[in-house]
Order: sequence, then structure tokens, then C-alpha cells
Amino acid sequence: MRVYRSPSKPVFDRLPGGLLRRKPRSFLEWTTLRRWRKLPAWEIEPIGYLLRLARERSGQTQQELAAKLDCSQQAIAQAERWQANPTVDLMRRWAEACGTRLRVELPGRPIGVRKRP
Repeated sequence: MRVYRSPSKPVFDRLPGGLLRRKPRSFLEWTTLRRWRKLPAWEIEPIGYLLRLARERSGQTQQELAAKLDCSQQAIAQAERWQANPTVDLMRRWAEACGTRLRVELPGRPIGVRKRP
């Protein structure tokens, strides 16, 4: 049996104890673990679930939000999935429609700060 190994080390190799999530968590499981502060530190926060959380906290249905964003209910449902990859513009408009703000952070040194030799 042949096993394919990537030439570069994948992110999964850096997870504790070789843990690997092969299947996305359900939204209910994710929100429960998040509320209990029991999500593993290595587990990413899926943007689709964060968008759904913002919509639900604002008390809107998918149909109501779709009307505000001038798109279909199906587009809203697709953006709320674990694997979603929405644009920053959509996330900004989504946050405004839900009465909140979007904050994007990039880890690393501040721009313009050079490393000393």
C-alpha cells in the first residue's frame, strides 16, 4: 500500500497528540463548546459559524438578513457553513446588518517596524 506524504509539513502535524479533525463539528456542538470555553486551542473558529452566531444574536432570520444584504437566503445559508470562505466586504456588510463591527487582526509585528540586526 502506498501512502502519500506532502513534501512540506502540513498544519495537522502541529496539533497536540496528532489530533486531526476529519469532519466539521455541528454548529450546536461548536457553540456549546465555545460557550463552555472548552474548544481546543488549536481548533480554528470557522468564519461561517461566527457569521451565523452574529446573525442569531441580532435576532434575524436568514431571509431577513438576505433582504438587508440584497442577496438570496441560500447565499446566507452557504456563508454560514463550516467551510465558508466569504469576502471581507461581505463580512463587513454582514456585521453592519447585524448591528456589530468587524475587526480583522493579522498576527505579527506592526507595519513599519523593522527587525533590528
